[in-house]
Amino acid sequence: MEQPNLEPIRMQVMDAAARFARSELEHDLTGHDWWHIHRVVRMAERLAREEGADVYICTVAALLHDVADEKLNDSKESGMRKVSDWMEAHPMEPDDRAHVLDIIANMSYNAGANPPMRTLEGQVVQDADRLDAIGAIAIARTFLYAGRVGHQIHDPALPPRDSMTPAEYRQVKSTAINHFHEKLLKLKDRINTPSARRIAEERHRYMEAYLERFMQEWAGVQ
Repeated sequence: MEQPNLEPIRMQVMDAAARFARSELEHDLTGHDWWHIHRVVRMAERLAREEGADVYICTVAALLHDVADEKLNDSKESGMRKVSDWMEAHPMEPDDRAHVLDIIANMSYNAGANPPMRTLEGQVVQDADRLDAIGAIAIARTFLYAGRVGHQIHDPALPPRDSMTPAEYRQVKSTAINHFHEKLLKLKDRINTPSARRIAEERHRYMEAYLERFMQEWAGVQ
């Protein structure tokens, strides 16, 4: 029996996922907006080709990952259900749906508490998302998010936390500068793939240089 050509169906799913993600996130003001998704998708496609991962799985997971983000939903469960329901209504293979859901469920930083990604596709999408939290755009997103949730730029009396639970990471008041030390500067050493590590190294150095200059200006020596 002749096997069906899945390519048109997969293109249809990717196009629909892009429209869905854009409709859900285009008005977000926390740095998890449609253009964040756009950048993560482009990077995921690039990394997938360099690492030999399934571009289709990586693209769909990258498109949908923040639709399910617990920061943007009532709970992680409600966000995952939203994505699951959407995939059930579209022509995705059951194994592909399960794979995408597994990636989305485990890719968040979550104060460093989530387990390692189990598949190459998961590693690629997680890397693409984390690369958008390292570098020049990451600096802009950090201050955007801090302003949105009511955090100060910097407070010397409020030092960065060395360790925290996921609940503390989400709920306890912090500052934009602390966020670099509590999360962003740690991401370079949590990148999965060789292709992404090369990019992360350079972006990490850029953030370090920015923070050094920030503290010089804060102290009035520059």
